[in-house]
Amino acid sequence: QVQLVESGGGLVQGGGSLRLSCAASGRAFSTFVMGWFRQVQGKEREFVSAISRSGKNLYYGDSVKGRFTISRDNAKNTVYLQMNSLKPEDTAVYFCATYDDRLGYDPYNARSYEYWGQGTQVTVSS
Repeated sequence: QVQLVESGGGLVQGGGSLRLSCAASGRAFSTFVMGWFRQVQGKEREFVSAISRSGKNLYYGDSVKGRFTISRDNAKNTVYLQMNSLKPEDTAVYFCATYDDRLGYDPYNARSYEYWGQGTQVTVSS
């Protein structure tokens, strides 16, 4: 079993920055792909970013490329999402998720992920 706890969400003006954190516990963090998804009520969950267990492979959704940066600290069992140049359309609940990297699943697909956090709200004002 894996527990994921997100933090760092909040209200920010357009053009501002936030850093989300996701702390994992329960199993060997260093074997996990860690991903971020976001969801607006009434819409499908959207892929934001993911990072391989080693941190060498990074994945980004088209809408956040060049603005968001994912990173991880395996010593702290934590993954981060640095979000810069935020736009009102980035407003959503952001979820952290994970699956075992050794399974070789598609990191862009929400169905690959076995464990999910509760989410943290990010609101960007215009």
